[in-house]
Amino acid sequence: MRFTKMHGAGNDFVVVDATAASLDGVEMAALSRRVCDRHMGVGADGLMLAVRGEQAPFRMRLWNSDGSEAEMCGNGIRCFARFLQKQGLASGHELAIETGAGVKKVQFIESGERSAELRVDMGAPLLRRADIPMAGADDGAAFVGETLSVGGRELDVICVSMGVPHCVVRVDDVDAFPVTEIGPLIENHALFPRRTNVPFVEALSGSELKARVWERGAGLTLACGTGACSCVVAGALDGWSGRSALVHLEGGDLRIEWLPDGRVLMTGPAAEVFTGEFPL
Repeated sequence: MRFTKMHGAGNDFVVVDATAASLDGVEMAALSRRVCDRHMGVGADGLMLAVRGEQAPFRMRLWNSDGSEAEMCGNGIRCFARFLQKQGLASGHELAIETGAGVKKVQFIESGERSAELRVDMGAPLLRRADIPMAGADDGAAFVGETLSVGGRELDVICVSMGVPHCVVRVDDVDAFPVTEIGPLIENHALFPRRTNVPFVEALSGSELKARVWERGAGLTLACGTGACSCVVAGALDGWSGRSALVHLEGGDLRIEWLPDGRVLMTGPAAEVFTGEFPL
């Protein structure tokens, strides 16, 4: 199986053109765990396949490092678009890409030899409990400023879906907060029937945030695009962020804009690391 290793702000993926490689009969969850293993495999947060789409020329399918399939990935879709461009599978400055969370439009801002800067129209955030999804009665109100008891702590949380669920936790010092301890407890909390991603965010100012994200199915990653979007949406809903902010993540920065029409735009990098072959 020929692959390209890519990353978006440090969130890394093994990307495969499944239109050219026969993966019939391959158990994808097991393959993803093997490929993503950082000691015995290539090493990545996820395995991504380019397949033919029904609503767009190509569909992005992504399996997390634990073998679970994700509906959508913000950093992943930038890498996916860059992969299509570099492989000669797509051309032009704007691509429509099908995902499990609908069709997303990706625009190339700059393209270099090894990396590119891209902007993704992430669509509008989902805020109702049933849409995130969350357990319990849905009264139509956003889950903002609610308290969640986890690990002996009372946390103020805001829940948002950007195609995948997020439980945003605002903290005073994100570097000092025990993300790897509290993250998995929230990810697997009974409130979230499909589990959840957990961005921990510190507001540096109204237009600058710092975040660390415990990702559903992947653990602590260097960056999370949908998580950065959720942080800005959450901050705007709760009043500690504007609708446009630069989000600092360990692997790099993402520019997030929540437009007046409800759509969220995410701008950030995508880079090729190396290519290779992996035995099936």
